[in-house]
Amino acid sequence: MQPPVNDRLPRPLRMLRIFSMTPSERRLYAAARRSGQFDANYYTGAYSHIHPFFLRFPLRHYVVFGEARGFRPNPDFSPAAYLEYNPDVAEAGMSPLGHWLSGGQGEGRIHKELPKVEAMPERRAPALRLETGRPRARFAVVIHVYYPDLWPEFEQRLTELGIDYDLFVTLTWRGEETEALAEEIQGRWPEATVLPLENKGRDILPFLTLVNAGVLEGYDAVCKIHTKKSPHRQDGDHWRRHLVSGVLPEAGLSRLLDQFVADPQAGFWVADGQFYDDTRWWGTNFETTRRLLRRIEIEIDRDHLSFPAGSIYWVKPLVLGMLRAMHLEAGQFEVERTQVDGTLAHAMERAMGFVVRAGGQRVIQTSELVEDAKTSPAQAEGEAGLARPGFVSAFYLPQFHPVPENDRWWGKGFTEWRGAVGARPMFEGHSQPMLPSDLGFYDLRVTEVMGEQAELARGAGIDAFCVYHYWFDGRRILEQPLDRLLARPEIDFPFYLCWANESWRRNWDGLSGTVLLEQSYAEGFEAALVEGSLPYMRDPRYSRPDGTRPRFVIYRPEDMPDPAGSVARMRAAWRAAGIGEVELGAVRFHIEGAHPVPEETFDFWVEMPPHGLVKEPDYLFGGPKGNLLQRETQPGFEGLVYDYARVAARSTDPAYVRSLPRSTICGAMPGWDNTARRGLKGHLAYGANPASFRRWLMDLQRKRIAGSYRQELFLNAWNEWAEKAVLEPSQAWGDLYLQVLRERIDTAEAQTAAEPLRRQAAGS
Repeated sequence: MQPPVNDRLPRPLRMLRIFSMTPSERRLYAAARRSGQFDANYYTGAYSHIHPFFLRFPLRHYVVFGEARGFRPNPDFSPAAYLEYNPDVAEAGMSPLGHWLSGGQGEGRIHKELPKVEAMPERRAPALRLETGRPRARFAVVIHVYYPDLWPEFEQRLTELGIDYDLFVTLTWRGEETEALAEEIQGRWPEATVLPLENKGRDILPFLTLVNAGVLEGYDAVCKIHTKKSPHRQDGDHWRRHLVSGVLPEAGLSRLLDQFVADPQAGFWVADGQFYDDTRWWGTNFETTRRLLRRIEIEIDRDHLSFPAGSIYWVKPLVLGMLRAMHLEAGQFEVERTQVDGTLAHAMERAMGFVVRAGGQRVIQTSELVEDAKTSPAQAEGEAGLARPGFVSAFYLPQFHPVPENDRWWGKGFTEWRGAVGARPMFEGHSQPMLPSDLGFYDLRVTEVMGEQAELARGAGIDAFCVYHYWFDGRRILEQPLDRLLARPEIDFPFYLCWANESWRRNWDGLSGTVLLEQSYAEGFEAALVEGSLPYMRDPRYSRPDGTRPRFVIYRPEDMPDPAGSVARMRAAWRAAGIGEVELGAVRFHIEGAHPVPEETFDFWVEMPPHGLVKEPDYLFGGPKGNLLQRETQPGFEGLVYDYARVAARSTDPAYVRSLPRSTICGAMPGWDNTARRGLKGHLAYGANPASFRRWLMDLQRKRIAGSYRQELFLNAWNEWAEKAVLEPSQAWGDLYLQVLRERIDTAEAQTAAEPLRRQAAGS
């Protein structure tokens, strides 16, 4: 190894060299003097072997010669360790002490050697299974024990919480010592889940192991703590106690938890001083965090960085669901080498704040909760101004069964599932394929599936499915699911019809223009269409949202040659058939048809995102500004990518709302992405996830629901799998979309307010 350049000078020149410092050396010299962090007594004692001449000028020697040799300016700072643990400083060729004084100290960077990695025996994580029907407490507390000697401190706190909670303990596997501790904990808490795990992923991977297994679902909130020593900090013990006491205070925990749970804007609770809203605290973690968040279609900006520090907190179900959707496994975490920055565990800590923000929530600190609890009840405060929908509908696609026509056009056995399974991501962070979970790849000829769907929807606050009705001058297609339902009166499936009156064209694969089924609107079609609807309207499950009139929706009224005349003839035909008045609605489509429709023709209009909501400023790819995604797309991709959040924001923009018919039902979509059908020519909304969907719903509650037709909400859609407009459970998100709906719609208050409408809709 070659000695530093300065050391290769003859001794007389080296002696002169300390009086002719370079500009950067002079800056370091001045900064070290001002800071008081150069300890001359320590330096001259620790390095007494250097020439006596240099001992007379110790700081000059350190600046010119000592730092390059790894000499310490004080007992607590190691230049070599600083460069090892902070590779960005080493790569930039910066002075370790200079960087520490100018910013590294404020960022809490590692500045001395950490303890060596303990040799741990290997331990494979046992398979965890979610016990369905298992009684749950209201809360869960999860503790990871890396330092067994700290367990008594945490055990004492756990016995004093004064709340109803289930306990989960993960232990870093150390062999017999861990077995003994696990047995001790299990004896003290017989109902606790105690799980020894390998030493990987710090406290983050053990927590994700529980999250991914689904065992933390169903709680109002979950507390995560761990035996934190922080050996790189002199105040490690004090910091740990501050973090833990902040989220598990000795007094008032139950009331603070009630406040936290009831506040819809609070998603994450940390101790005071632990929310860092500053770009200085990110070190080398930005790129890893960005890649991590793109797994759930969340983007971050270097100029707006913040995160909750310490990895000790209370968290609500939405954030846990988003973490589970990242699908992180043990193999993706680095081998433990006492890294202090830049690992996946560090990125997870920094990602939390962005996940919270994506759902329209915020990180709240203990003193804020205490102050809120003193003023007013959180439910009244947090829900103020959030209107609850009186009736909720979701578009429903009955395509999931084979028919001869699709066999002929697209191949034997074709259903929407074929396209969904074949979908592929078009760029980093594009979440595809989107595949089902709880209900599997169902066939709607099995009518029991529809009952299961209705049960899920009802539990989330959806009142009825708006089922597409494919009728072409008397010719029906995809009718089997509903026709089989009519023969099964015991299956509770509330529904009404939407006549999907577009001609079918071969455009899913880009070959637009070839007509497969044409809608000709032959003379007298109105009476025939009404006649075909009668068996459904006479079924007791056919929905009457206003308690009296059965509802019927037309998808493209502008396509009819005489919209107003046709609607009038349809109304008359229903009266003549004994149905009486029908509540007629139309979809507000994004392209004007050939025959404009007077607004008053229909009782109401349905807003159907993304129709009419995507504008030029929203495009991230394929618009006039080209590729704004900041990453490459798949070769040959010619589609359109637009920003889901911008589209959601436009739906509550006053100018847009004024452009709608007065009697419009406001709408929202869980997502939109037809690349499963159109591949490289597909259109998609980037940034669609349950968190951003929640934010959209809350904005509608604040600004649109109260003025919506009969205070209704329309969702697009329940099961458009090939367009990724899906509310039912998926492998990507589980039932998180339904959890969001349940939270926003089907609370006790919502049930009470909407009960008269629900009774009327059921015909009671």
